[in-house]
Amino acid sequence: MKEHIGRILLSEDIILERVRQLGQQISKDYRGKEIIIVCVLKGAVVFLADLLRNLDIPADLDFIQISSYGNETESSGEVRISQGLTTNIEGRHILIVEDIVDSGLTLSRLKEVLLAERPASLRFCVLLDKDRTEDVKFDYVGFKLPAHEFVIGYGLDYAGKYRGLRYIATLEI
Repeated sequence: MKEHIGRILLSEDIILERVRQLGQQISKDYRGKEIIIVCVLKGAVVFLADLLRNLDIPADLDFIQISSYGNETESSGEVRISQGLTTNIEGRHILIVEDIVDSGLTLSRLKEVLLAERPASLRFCVLLDKDRTEDVKFDYVGFKLPAHEFVIGYGLDYAGKYRGLRYIATLEI
């Protein structure tokens, strides 16, 4: 498995420090509000866990599974929601937590779906933002990456592998 790990782009220390900063900013911005954090499965779970530990405000959780990749390194262009929310979000403050944004197509579609449920507010927190084609704005961004890099680790996978790496590296196939 390790033979596919390329160069390390973001060390564990760098990631954890940035997640701490994001947690502080989110806590400040949502102070006095009840929020629901919606984690996009599966990749954002590791990011969500560390982010939660850095919040000093109460937050409810829900999960959604949406994808356009399957076991490929490029998006299929078809967005599928395979697990929807279990919480009524109407009138609630929603923060979407996502691991990585490539084209922006997945989150653009998710935004449409969730806005139809009339939340009080809808914001996005993404760990990694690549150069993209869709014009979706993110409220909180961990790091920007070039579009040509396929990355693994810290929750990000390739065909279900490498999620447990404590750092983010390039995939070498």
